[in-house]
Amino acid sequence: MSLYDRLTALHGDLPWGAVLDAGTGRASMRWLLDRTTERWTAVTGSHAMAEATQAEIGDRAREQDRVVVGNWMDPELLAGERFDVVVADYLLGAVEGFAPYWQDRLFARLRPHVGRRLYVIGLEPYVTWRPDDETGRLVHAIGRLRDSCLLLGGDRPYREYPLDWVLRQLDLAGFRVRDVQRVPIRYGERFVTSQLDLASRAIDTLPDRALAAALQGRIADLRAHALAVVNREGGLRHGHDYVIAAEP
Repeated sequence: MSLYDRLTALHGDLPWGAVLDAGTGRASMRWLLDRTTERWTAVTGSHAMAEATQAEIGDRAREQDRVVVGNWMDPELLAGERFDVVVADYLLGAVEGFAPYWQDRLFARLRPHVGRRLYVIGLEPYVTWRPDDETGRLVHAIGRLRDSCLLLGGDRPYREYPLDWVLRQLDLAGFRVRDVQRVPIRYGERFVTSQLDLASRAIDTLPDRALAAALQGRIADLRAHALAVVNREGGLRHGHDYVIAAEP
């Protein structure tokens, strides 16, 4: 069962009504378009993501639907608007790229827009502690190498937050948690390839070409090792996602 399937199951027979996708992307939009909604608004901080989302939508948007480019730090963004359902799909981690050190304000910022239900999908951080098992160490190594390359390249990595931190913040923001699910992750070839491709692109323009070459070599070695283990084990089993259903 996918994370979106779990979200749909948590919603049950409740009507979707007006939906806010507070951190949209192609995957969440693909899921949202299959829901029976009265209207939807999809927000992203990235013009490139807005274009990708529009491409996913194609001609399926109705007159009342819209994609909005904005930053949740802006108090005027969707001011006075309320939605039956608000979805924050990996939004907490992504906020770091647009509003660093502001994550503790995110749920309070979303609170006035939530009419009935807030759904949060997040990722338990995996780059902080070195695991004891081989697959966990590989996921950990990929994440740390990716983030190191992003920082060297002048970008900001995502900053994920653990489930217990999120639950505390939801309580402080005036939400009552109705359900929590922790979902084990098995990372596959797409994860390995996409994350290490991101690392590789980040250091393409480093002025220190000797350092860039050394990092590219490390990326290639880690890619080969990780893909070999994925093929042998059927994936890299490590860590958890979480899905939270909360109400004002």
